[in-house]
Amino acid sequence: MWNEKYSDSRFIYGTEPNDFLKQSAHHFQPGGKILCIAEGEGRNAVWLAEQGFQVTAVDASDVGLAKGRALAKSKGVSVHWIHADLRQYDPGSHVWDGVVAIFAHLPPDLRSQVHADCVESLKTDGVLLLEAYTPEQLEFKTGGPSNPDWLMTPEMLQQELQGLTFERLQKVEREIIEGIGHTGTGSVVQVIGVRPS
Repeated sequence: MWNEKYSDSRFIYGTEPNDFLKQSAHHFQPGGKILCIAEGEGRNAVWLAEQGFQVTAVDASDVGLAKGRALAKSKGVSVHWIHADLRQYDPGSHVWDGVVAIFAHLPPDLRSQVHADCVESLKTDGVLLLEAYTPEQLEFKTGGPSNPDWLMTPEMLQQELQGLTFERLQKVEREIIEGIGHTGTGSVVQVIGVRPS
């Protein structure tokens, strides 16, 4: 599905970084190692590389990653791209200074596994930044999955991200204009979580 979606010559979600990521990236250690999961066409990974981070981007779509590579080349930055299904990808233990999950919507069984893996993969004081659509997004119809099981709530994330201290865990409505894929007011949950020592 994603290969078909990303085969459009346009960047479906644009080439600019997600606003929440842009506003929150200062929580990462400068120059730190950052993992972006379900990174798609690479807009967030490329922007983080432009800010001086060491970025690894994982996605199941080789078409999306090819567009990410082209974007990185056009910006003159380097990103380590990994073509992998998150069901098989192991992010390791105590590896990353930061993990980025922007609209990384997954089936519930996989989501809980991936979220636990993300927590485990963070170094002490490592930071998880996550933004995802909530069930209320179905009323807005401005982007995101149509299956309510793939949407997220603060309560759900509090359970699935056990082991983090939350500096931010809240539901908000905000304008999201990201390419043709996200267009208008959306209901999202935002997380800034830190792995304590």
